[in-house]
Amino acid sequence: MPIKDEIAAFVEEMRAWRRDIHAHPETAFEETRTSNIVADKLQSFGIEVHRGLATTGVVGTLAVGNSNRAIGLRADLDALDILEENTFDHVSTNPGKMHACGHDGHTAMLLGAAKYLSETRRFNGTVQFIFQPAEENEAGGRVMCEDGLFELFPVEAVYGMHNQPGLPLGKFGMRVGPSMASADMFEIMVTGKGSHAAHPHHGADPIVTGSEIVTALQRIASRVTNPIDAAVVSVTQFHSGTNMNVIPEIAVIKGTCRTLSRTVQDTVEVRLKEVARGIAAAHGLTAEIVYDRRYPVLVNTAEETIKAAKAAIAVAGEENVNTDHPPTMGSEDFAWMLQERPGCYIRVGNGEGEDGGCVVHNPHYDFNDQAAVYGASYWATLVEQELSPA
Repeated sequence: MPIKDEIAAFVEEMRAWRRDIHAHPETAFEETRTSNIVADKLQSFGIEVHRGLATTGVVGTLAVGNSNRAIGLRADLDALDILEENTFDHVSTNPGKMHACGHDGHTAMLLGAAKYLSETRRFNGTVQFIFQPAEENEAGGRVMCEDGLFELFPVEAVYGMHNQPGLPLGKFGMRVGPSMASADMFEIMVTGKGSHAAHPHHGADPIVTGSEIVTALQRIASRVTNPIDAAVVSVTQFHSGTNMNVIPEIAVIKGTCRTLSRTVQDTVEVRLKEVARGIAAAHGLTAEIVYDRRYPVLVNTAEETIKAAKAAIAVAGEENVNTDHPPTMGSEDFAWMLQERPGCYIRVGNGEGEDGGCVVHNPHYDFNDQAAVYGASYWATLVEQELSPA
């Protein structure tokens, strides 16, 4: 496989960066140590560094030649609020926080590509290396866009990448169109009338009514939306009551909705609100709903996906690149950047079995360092192809 020899030569250096970041995880908008490492590395490569977008974001600018063309490459910085259960030497030193999604690896791969590109300079144009905070839950990508990312650092296209456990090393996946789902968060507060548990007829029970709402919400995906259209409605929290012999006043239901189209997203939101309010009213209670459209659908544009596939094929061979990679109901705030600029978000294999097959957001997950050479080589190849000096 024609991975970059120059990148393969410093793979141990990338491993050291990655494991240091893994051992010191930082969560949304608190990635101070991580962003300092990134900024210092970029400066040491001779790359112009800009800081402050979305609080802890870092953008490195590398301009070569006289072309006015520019592309953006994005990696995420943040960790998760998970107690790590691994026992290796680079285990988290920050209890309750963990790089359980591989953002440490994403950061290391983009740094590796930045090092290579700054040394070889075999392109004509500008590369914006975008290191984004708060991908997990807090939509740091949206905040960077709101802070003027693409006005301050113009690009004609932007590209992202994520590791995929279970996908063999050296393989890539991408697809044109909707590739990851929207992520909407909801909170339903059912308010009734408290009473003694022995005399329920004196009250209006929010637990029983809330339970009926939970059950009814499942019919949105199974009976309201077209079976061909992907939709997920998941209730993940139900909070109510403080005493075994008291019917409480309030029950709070929380969860998430996922879809792969704006039309279905609209339908799910409307029906969720109608179901919750209607059931509550039928039993003499009220339901207040907060519905937060946190992440939009991630949509890869056709031309940029073709370009991404071309670069991946150059690195891994056509037989190792799947251009019809299945969409997922997981979400990604890179979708906000793709609403601002055309681009493509791809998958790089994290390996199978014990070395790379543990799913993300698991306390035993670890990024597979062997994947870094493929990811960094892809980034470098994409730049050299799209900003060709010829």
